[in-house]
Amino acid sequence: GAVVLCSFPKKLCSLRRQLLWPLIPQRGYRGDSPTDSGKDVLEIPLPPWQEHPDEPLDTKRARLLYESRKRGMLENCILLSLFAKENLARMSEEQLNRYDRLINEPSNDWDIYYWATEAKPTPAEFDTDVMAMLREFAKNRNREQRLRQPDLEYLFEAPR
Repeated sequence: GAVVLCSFPKKLCSLRRQLLWPLIPQRGYRGDSPTDSGKDVLEIPLPPWQEHPDEPLDTKRARLLYESRKRGMLENCILLSLFAKENLARMSEEQLNRYDRLINEPSNDWDIYYWATEAKPTPAEFDTDVMAMLREFAKNRNREQRLRQPDLEYLFEAPR
């Protein structure tokens, strides 16, 4: 049978919708509208990034692995977790520090993604050898299927 959305005759439903529509608060993304006052946006400041100079290397690698997997967006969870799996174990302490800064200082995960995929230019302060490694990794020249984060079993395998 037909689904009845309004118990009134069709013309009355249409009239009711026209009269009430402006009064019902509309939800959804408005985009960067020039008329948007931004008053309804809640800006939560992030704590500033802090270097961990006295952190043992094993602890730093473990933290960076975790932080590579737990991002604000799925694209970076996949990209950074796979990158971390392939690269963290052989990175020098200086490279680990640059990677730490790269994934933790920018406040917007989309920025990191756009820099890695070269959709936007990387700012000079983040344009390092580690960023070059990430950009190259993101190109996926071997056309690997990268649909999910790696399982963590590889952590218990013998190093290559």
